[in-house]
Amino acid sequence: MRFVHYCLFLGLFACQSGTKPPAQSTQPPQGGNTFGDDVAFLRRQPGDVILLQHAADSGMVAVTGSYQARVMTSSANGLAGKSYGWLNYQLISSGKYNPHINAYGGEERFWLGPEGGQYGLFFPSGKPMNFDTWQTPGLIDTAVFQLRDQSGDAVTYVKEGTLTNYAGTTFNVGITRSIRLLEKETLPAQLHIDLPAGVKAVAYQTENTLVNKGSKAWQESTGLLSIWLLGMYTPSDKTMIVVPFKGGPDAHAGIHDDYFGKIPPDYLQVKDSILLMKADGRHRGKIGLAPEVALPMSGSVDTESGAITLILFSIQPGGRYVNSKWEQQKEPYKGDVANCYNDGPLADGTQMGPFYELESSSAARPLAPGDSMVYRQTTVHLEGEKAVMDSLAQQLFKRSISEIAGMK
Repeated sequence: MRFVHYCLFLGLFACQSGTKPPAQSTQPPQGGNTFGDDVAFLRRQPGDVILLQHAADSGMVAVTGSYQARVMTSSANGLAGKSYGWLNYQLISSGKYNPHINAYGGEERFWLGPEGGQYGLFFPSGKPMNFDTWQTPGLIDTAVFQLRDQSGDAVTYVKEGTLTNYAGTTFNVGITRSIRLLEKETLPAQLHIDLPAGVKAVAYQTENTLVNKGSKAWQESTGLLSIWLLGMYTPSDKTMIVVPFKGGPDAHAGIHDDYFGKIPPDYLQVKDSILLMKADGRHRGKIGLAPEVALPMSGSVDTESGAITLILFSIQPGGRYVNSKWEQQKEPYKGDVANCYNDGPLADGTQMGPFYELESSSAARPLAPGDSMVYRQTTVHLEGEKAVMDSLAQQLFKRSISEIAGMK
């Protein structure tokens, strides 16, 4: 009976967004793929794939509405360049839906929070909050977003749908998601550093708008929504997540490393005003930073090649940040603005990835009918000669690549 009930529950979410058609071809497991490899694979599957690019440089971004308008991957060096997004070749080519979550991959996807808690969106009302009952809503897991506008360097998708939280509150929402490829010349002003001539870069900004399409105002007492952006990247033994934060005697109280159990010290070190976490895809763990201690940037470094990935976002002083922990919460609006995740095996030995994630969230707002909120995030990838990248790491993180590799 449990299996039948679960399949019916999963089927409800699939029906909200339509049945996924079977894929046309399969590919061997991903490993060291170029951007061109990944684009060719995606174009063999049902659905749209749109490439954003400028004639003036080699940065390219691949976007698809078939997977909730997510940025699937990008390259700083054209079709032959490194593909930065992690893609789940097996799941994408299977044409099937998975229980709990369809971890298709993609280096920035649109979600809504909170995940858990009394106002969580990922658990049915009255059920215990554990992995058996956890289910990503179809609107942000399997739905197809509709293309509204397209140009050579920008694209916009839209979608409307309904969500119900753990408290039984129904949200009728409208989503608009625009992705714009940025010109390399704009990056020094955003990063507050000069980029040497030999550094290749790709950067894009997403603008995400959430509208209350219902007839009732959203209220704190029955649950609010946040815009949540998550990026999946390919892990390695040489990759480190690097997160600067505001130092101070009480700073560590605003860093939460117990989402899925405490992270062991050989995977996570928090020193002074920098957080270092292994991104090898072998040990499941998640950290979060409260808005009081977070800075508007998180990143990762491939300590072998020197490649740097950054996400840039905004922090609202005094904002309501939803708490996504899987528990009944005393303070549901004292959550985190930035999160980082290293994938690893679950208790039963299965694994969603492997991948690692860089995430950020907007503050939540009590929207009246017809009102909207907007949240933007910029993703940047930088690559070049190791010595040059070491200099950039020291400017961005106040640490050399060797120090980051040694978790010092």
